[in-house]
Amino acid sequence: MSILKDKVVVVGAGLMGTGIAHGFAHAGFTTVLVDSQAAATAKALAAVARILDDGVRLGKVEALAAEAAKARLSAQSDLGHAAEGAALLVETVTENLAVKQAVLSAAAPRMQAGALIATNTSALSVTEIATSVPQPERVVGMHFFNPVHKMKLVELVRGLATSDEAVARARAYSDALGKTSIVVNEAPGLTTSRMSAMAGNEAMCMLQEGVATAEDIDTALRMGFNHPMGPLELGDLTGWDTRLSVLRYLHAMLGEKFRPCPLIIKMVAAGRLGRKTGAGVYRYDEKGQRIPGSGLKASAL
Repeated sequence: MSILKDKVVVVGAGLMGTGIAHGFAHAGFTTVLVDSQAAATAKALAAVARILDDGVRLGKVEALAAEAAKARLSAQSDLGHAAEGAALLVETVTENLAVKQAVLSAAAPRMQAGALIATNTSALSVTEIATSVPQPERVVGMHFFNPVHKMKLVELVRGLATSDEAVARARAYSDALGKTSIVVNEAPGLTTSRMSAMAGNEAMCMLQEGVATAEDIDTALRMGFNHPMGPLELGDLTGWDTRLSVLRYLHAMLGEKFRPCPLIIKMVAAGRLGRKTGAGVYRYDEKGQRIPGSGLKASAL
């Protein structure tokens, strides 16, 4: 039987959950997006509709396919009800071990027997997350990248108990989404988060020291290394609170080279978390567009 008949549940209606839900619905899966906050799911559904409508406008998505994808995606606040009969759950809630474990523990008994459970964690232990459910061998990391509809990579992460079958099934879902997947043995920060955290932290240190402007630091990475986005732009997109959480975890696990830059700590304390708050390293207008010339200046730090 085709996996496209599987019911997929995505938990967490933030940026990542929105993108992942869009990906599954667009690929043909009946998809349920779950969040305890109705405002968050309403915002997420509107964002998915915009992505699909933009695809139609640009000639990348057929109008009928876009409408079908919208129809396949629904939202709920009751996790237990949403998980009923699901073949796959993708958890993408806050980077907090206890919260992730609570989500999996609540959902697992309501899903199909042997259903695949995936966590989108970028730094936490899949092994520890998996202890919250029976049959931890069916828990795997599926680390997507933002924006999900543009980024092609998915890291498939093996926890200590993760079975070969779980990895194979996760790869099949990834293939169905048109993604390229790599397999990573669990390690703090996996591959990409570890490298990205290091680059973003060093970029913030250079900004703090006045080595170059925020705009020039980002331009250096985009034009010198062909990165699609500079490290400060990426931090604003991801959220500096999330970046700080990841860096603190990596610092605890891997040592001094990951000690968070004091500027990141200061920005988070000030509520300058990035695009989601309208201000991070840069400032953003009501539509989320960056305001030119708004980058933090060393003289203001």
